Amino acid sequence: MRVAVLPGDGIGPEVMDACLLVLDGLGLDIAFEKGDIGLACHGRTGEYLPEETYDLVRGCDATLFGAITTPKEKKYVSPLLMLRWELDLFANVRPAACLDPSICLRPLDLVIVRENTEGLYTRIEHVHPDKVVTERIVSEKACRRIVEYAFQYAARNGRKKVSCVHKSNVLQASDGLFQRIFYGAAVNYAFYNKIKSDDFHVDAAAMHMVKSPEIFDVIVTLNLYGDILSDEAAGLIGGLGFAPSGNIGEKHALFEPVHGSAPDIVGKGIANPIGMILSAAMMLEHFGRPELSKRIYEAVKATLARGARTPDVGGTTKTMDFAAEVAKSLKSE
Repeated sequence: MRVAVLPGDGIGPEVMDACLLVLDGLGLDIAFEKGDIGLACHGRTGEYLPEETYDLVRGCDATLFGAITTPKEKKYVSPLLMLRWELDLFANVRPAACLDPSICLRPLDLVIVRENTEGLYTRIEHVHPDKVVTERIVSEKACRRIVEYAFQYAARNGRKKVSCVHKSNVLQASDGLFQRIFYGAAVNYAFYNKIKSDDFHVDAAAMHMVKSPEIFDVIVTLNLYGDILSDEAAGLIGGLGFAPSGNIGEKHALFEPVHGSAPDIVGKGIANPIGMILSAAMMLEHFGRPELSKRIYEAVKATLARGARTPDVGGTTKTMDFAAEVAKSLKSE
């Protein structure tokens, strides 16, 4: 296997080093090949995403991505968004599970499957003298494949229910299309896989996630809704530092922590590496090695159970020290 490693900006290189330390203890037959991306890359090369990085990612079996810093530049287009579009990484999968009860506000165990290529993230905006009109695209093709992916994910991982989150009471044509396609697929999965289904307006879903998150298992939703709800879910399990994600397409996959580049703590060695480490665990599951993915999750839980905490949740453990503790937990299994 070949894996492209794109540390990026800010704390990206720090959490990536921690992640690679953990993976090194598994004795994997994987070649990790580093590439350049982001603001610092632009300073060196004049490009946020050089063609060499594109070629590297296209040629690898998967990509591990750290974080990037967004510059204050009107014509800037995020290289991460460009990778999602160019590689057609249509499914953004964001698990949110409570790893230690002392850290979590709610005992979550859910997965948000977010459509990753359309909605408002097309960035098509028409500027008029007195207003801005933004185009929002919701296509039948994108709805069908993200709904199908969510149900297949549930079936593959023993999940019992998929919930459709939308706003069809207001956006009747676009979100109504999404809702209809969802229930069209739900019938087959209820019959063959015994997977239940229901739906929520996005505002109600946000309330229920705080009040009674146990009603959710897998959530499938459109781009902007998924972006917001996944950050809410991360807040309930300890913060963005605990949140992994995968961007999955038919031919390519990119795995990254949900958090940003956190320029205020760069170089202090205090970034939480859990989101990055668990993103690598998701990658191993994608490679057909769920037993290794589970080992990493259990090692992180064991490390937290011993009291190791990075400063974002009131601890004093440094980034690489936490990774070393996770690696130690892996060896003692």
